Amino acid sequence: MDSKTIEQMIRDGLPDAEVSVSGDDGVHFEAVVRSATFAGKPTLARHRMVYATLGKLMGNEIHALSLSTELPE
Repeated sequence: MDSKTIEQMIRDGLPDAEVSVSGDDGVHFEAVVRSATFAGKPTLARHRMVYATLGKLMGNEIHALSLSTELPE
């Protein structure tokens, strides 16, 4: 798995999002996701929205994903 693929999957699932993903070992990644759709949602709900874009890859090909979910400035 690579960071570009993860970025694209998140963008596909959250079309208005600004996404930045990094990770060098192919299984551990860090992502910053900014989306207006996060407005009014608690952190856990925001993370679930991002995880939903990655489906079955979470816990399998993607062992760990550190998330920062933010509103656009």
